[in-house]
This record gives sequence, C-alpha cells and structure tokens, in this order.
Amino acid sequence: MPQEKPAARPAPRLATGRGGLGSLAIITFILIAVAQYMIFMYVPNDATLGLIQRIFYFHVASAWNALLAFTVVFGASLAYLAKGERRWDALALSAAEIGVLFTTLVLITGPIWGKVSWNQWWTWDPRLTTTLILWFIYLAYLLVRMAADEPEKRARFAAVFGIIGFVDVPIVFFSIRWWRTIHPIVISWQGAAMEPSMLRTMIVSFVAFSFLFLYLLVNRLRVEVMQDEVAQLKERLQ
Repeated sequence: MPQEKPAARPAPRLATGRGGLGSLAIITFILIAVAQYMIFMYVPNDATLGLIQRIFYFHVASAWNALLAFTVVFGASLAYLAKGERRWDALALSAAEIGVLFTTLVLITGPIWGKVSWNQWWTWDPRLTTTLILWFIYLAYLLVRMAADEPEKRARFAAVFGIIGFVDVPIVFFSIRWWRTIHPIVISWQGAAMEPSMLRTMIVSFVAFSFLFLYLLVNRLRVEVMQDEVAQLKERLQ
C-alpha cells in the first residue's frame, strides 16, 4: 500500500473562523455605513472647498491604512526571517496587497482634492512624491514575488524586500514636517486643525477603514490557507 507523502509546508493559521469573520463583517459594515452618513449627511460643507472637501475623509483614512498595512509587512517580514514560518510570509503578502490597494486610493483621491485646492492635479511636493515612491516599492514587491519560482527562496527574498521598502514609510509620514511642503498638516502635537464635527467624522472614518483593512486582511489570509491546503493535497496525490 503506497504511503502518503508528508506535507511540504504547514498552512498558515492566522485567519479567524467563519463565526468570527461574520461578526467582523457585520461590525465593518455598520462602521462604514456610519462613516458614510457622517461624511455626506452630518458634517457641513467646507467654507472654502465646498462639497469636494468630503473626499478628505476617504483620502486620509486610506493613507492611514496604507501605512498600517506596510508596517504589518515589515513586522511579518522580520518574523519570517527569524522563525521561517510560512504564516508570516502569508501575512506579509496579504498586507502588501491591501497596502497597495489603499495607496492607489490615496493617489486617486489626492489629485482630485489637489485640483480644487491647489488648482493643479499633481505637484512634486515631498508628501506626494514619497507616497508615489512607496506605491512603486510595494508594487515591485508583489511583482518580485510573482517572478520567483521556489516558495522558500521567494519568501526570504520578499521578506528582505519588505524590510528595506519599509524605510519609505516613516519618510512619507514625516515628509510634511521635515521639508517645506504645501501639503497641509491635519494633526500635530498641538492638536487637530479642523472643526469638531470634521474631527469626529475623521475619527469615525479612521476606525471604519481600519476595520475594513482588518476584514480584507483576514479574508486574504483565508485564501492563502486554502491555496496551501490545495497545494498539500496535490503533493499527496502525486
């Protein structure tokens, strides 16, 4: 009787069960709905920019989640190099894909706001330039992963790439404080430079988008789990 081949690699176990995922989906949906209500119904029009200012809440929340996602890539990459466990590589990949998605939203909403506020779609402002570089870095990260054939070699190389690429994250965050820029500083150590209703709406948007990030991350990890399980089954059948 032929013996079964051992699994080549363990499946990642970072995803939640169906019950937990369902609860997370409900909470995320409610928070997103509340955020949309506050953006379009609660907060008043900006006195200077008018209706288009409302894109600010999507733009800033997307930027926050992009930096959060790439921070997760950084931490997971360090963990993979230290422990060599597949689950950390899966987490880094999932967070990188979501981070690129949110950065793309930042680069779309930013120019729309800039056209109204600065009368031009794009300027090589330090914040805009470093954000564009960040988008290219993690887009390259995903392309490099697709180019490598061997899973372990791909994971190690991606982990190193994810750690080095993270250097641009603090540069993006501090760029408006280190250099002269026309990009506004919304929140500083002195507080938030906005009306209370706008601040409340922005906080709710931050929380809602953060839950959306978590929901997308858990779902993406579940896909990685299933892909690994399929790969293991194929190896056993060969």
